[in-house]
Amino acid sequence: MFAALLCTLFFSASAVSARKTTEHLGGTEANFVRLIFAPLLMITVALSFGPVLAGYWNPKVFGLFLLSGAIGFGVGDIALFRAFPLIGSRLTTLIVHCVSVPVAATVEYFWLGTTMTALQILCAVIILGGVAVALAPKENPKLEKQDLIKGIGWGLIAALGQGFGAGVLSRYIYKFAETTEMLPLDGFHAGIIVAVQRMIGGMIFSGIFLLLLRSLLKTYPESPLAGLTRAEGNNNWRKGAPWLLATGLAGPALGVTCYQWALLSNSTGVVLPIVAITPLVVIPMSIALKEEKPTLRSLIGGVIAVGGVVGMVLITQNTG
Repeated sequence: MFAALLCTLFFSASAVSARKTTEHLGGTEANFVRLIFAPLLMITVALSFGPVLAGYWNPKVFGLFLLSGAIGFGVGDIALFRAFPLIGSRLTTLIVHCVSVPVAATVEYFWLGTTMTALQILCAVIILGGVAVALAPKENPKLEKQDLIKGIGWGLIAALGQGFGAGVLSRYIYKFAETTEMLPLDGFHAGIIVAVQRMIGGMIFSGIFLLLLRSLLKTYPESPLAGLTRAEGNNNWRKGAPWLLATGLAGPALGVTCYQWALLSNSTGVVLPIVAITPLVVIPMSIALKEEKPTLRSLIGGVIAVGGVVGMVLITQNTG
């Protein structure tokens, strides 16, 4: 469960950095570029393990990992980068990390037959309840109703990508891999190798989508999808590059590596509720960037959510 907690820290840093990135760059461009340099970095690290690569780099599952990455990093993160400038990092992360939990747990129950104990379910509810108490947005007169609706819509799409692509499909691949001839790996090494394969799938999907999107906008410049990119020349790469580097390292590289590591030994219904405290960890980071100040409700919700996480960790360790 340490991997899931570490993943939460990295995802929080990635969310804040991604929000700052969208102030200077188009979301689809930013997502595509970070999915180029992040896997290159992780491949370099993975190659240092030598023969251990054979463990999870197997043609029998490589295509499935590409599909998982295309859904999670491709569809999910393209929607994520669109939601950030519309409703901000706090509400976006709340939607993504909370909605993805019931999505993943429900799909996994019907597809993989995975079950959770009553106490684990109770802890998951406590975690989500704490997050909701802390981050339920008040009426904001500065937030246009149309932007709110669009932002929630894109956030829900991102949640589906997170819950199904990053969670359930990856979990299915691990179960499938158990029936193939694959070398055993420790969690961290396997996490890196799996993350690289998924990032490649996301990179391919995002690159193709960006080309098709720009081609579409040349013919239909007023398309509802226009907000997913910026016109050529409107991207400020000099100001956006540091934030893009930060979100790429914290999210696709380190964060996802820890995420895959966590999923190797736990169901998505256990991992995702812990990762769901990401919006709480975002709060102090956003304060440092002068985005918002915590309210009493945020502090109370944080205590509730952290209590649920502690309970989830203890129960999982005792029953694992």
